[in-house]
Amino acid sequence: MARYQEKYPGYSTQQVASPVGQMWTLARLMETSSDHIIVPFKRKRAFRIAKVAGDYSFDPSFSEEVPHTRPIEWVSEDIPRTAFDQDLLNSLGAIMTVCRIDKNNAENRIMELAGVKAPRTVPPVAVPMPDSDVPEDDSFDLEERAADEIERTISKNFRSADGYDMERLVRALLEAQGYTVHHTRKGRDGGVDLVAAPGPLGFGSPRLCVQVKSGDTKADRKVLDQLLGTMQNVQAEQGLLVSWGDFTQEVESERARQFFRVRLWGKQALIDELLDNYDKLDSDIKLDLPLKQIWTVVQPD
Repeated sequence: MARYQEKYPGYSTQQVASPVGQMWTLARLMETSSDHIIVPFKRKRAFRIAKVAGDYSFDPSFSEEVPHTRPIEWVSEDIPRTAFDQDLLNSLGAIMTVCRIDKNNAENRIMELAGVKAPRTVPPVAVPMPDSDVPEDDSFDLEERAADEIERTISKNFRSADGYDMERLVRALLEAQGYTVHHTRKGRDGGVDLVAAPGPLGFGSPRLCVQVKSGDTKADRKVLDQLLGTMQNVQAEQGLLVSWGDFTQEVESERARQFFRVRLWGKQALIDELLDNYDKLDSDIKLDLPLKQIWTVVQPD
């Protein structure tokens, strides 16, 4: 810790305690092939599990900001945040980036979500660091907590088995943006869920063809190609592909090439659009998704 304070002389003992403890955990306490790491992906609103696959190394050439490294091997695909109970999300939102999550049988529960058998039962590890009043899992990101609740509510109220309720939500968002929307009948969409165009009668331009996928499966190239074909059939100028399960890498790679023809809304993009247009949504949508805006002071980093 003394060396850290030499490099950052303006830091107090309290400020030094947390990063030193985390580096010690990364370098000395993580065990190769038996410990796992859970990594958050904020834009995807998902986690992924990795196995520690090698020893610690200090490599400034890897990154000036993050020279402390451990090799890993991924053992899971993306796991949506909605799959985690709230107590686990609270722990995973702890203020420390590197810490052991062991409360409430967390390790076994997380590994079960990943479809991986927990390798062992591990007692809590005491990290050699000065006393700190920073709790492991009692501090959480208020904005992240609110986003979790919004995601859970959408998942509960707008993901019916036939996908119709998610289509209803997307329709409301487009109407809030000034589109006139035609919602096809259940089971008779012919490859299109919504068609829309600006103006009170829907005779404006651009004419929009919309496909909505409410399942957890990532929309693949076949789904995108189906939308492109349907756009031609209904003489739509542009398309919107909405997928609650997000998109395969192959579809993501098409974003730039299809920029002037198709927009892709994954889960986070859909939520962002909802928050941006919430005040203009119909009352029936608000009943299923009651939100209240609050203001809070942003703490300095």
